[in-house]
Amino acid sequence: MSPTREMIETFPGEVLAPTEELAACIDACLGCAQSCTACADACLSEEHVDGLRRCIRLNADCADVCTTTAAVLSRQTSPDLELVRAVVQACATACAACGAECEQHAQMHAHCAVCARACRACEQACRTLLAALG
Repeated sequence: MSPTREMIETFPGEVLAPTEELAACIDACLGCAQSCTACADACLSEEHVDGLRRCIRLNADCADVCTTTAAVLSRQTSPDLELVRAVVQACATACAACGAECEQHAQMHAHCAVCARACRACEQACRTLLAALG
């Protein structure tokens, strides 16, 4: 059992979504944030960084949105569901954009391939959670 799931299960009140979907989304957000941060750093170390500027920007934006989303989802006390939905939707949007950009560079840069997979997994976890939130 992941620490995320364990923390959700120890919450003394009602949680905002089913534990499985909530924990999966938080974990995917944290993993994606790490992948995006590392990908941006790797892009900066590439010889032809000029062609990676958009990728670096989207990596940084996606990492920030994912980190924020994980934090918002980790707080269960008195959530504003409209705000939670908006944050999760923004995360799915950021992951879709970053994933698409990284896919364009994946053949040439292995770090972009890894990041694209993390972005797509997080995007899907966000969409699954949105469906569970109703």
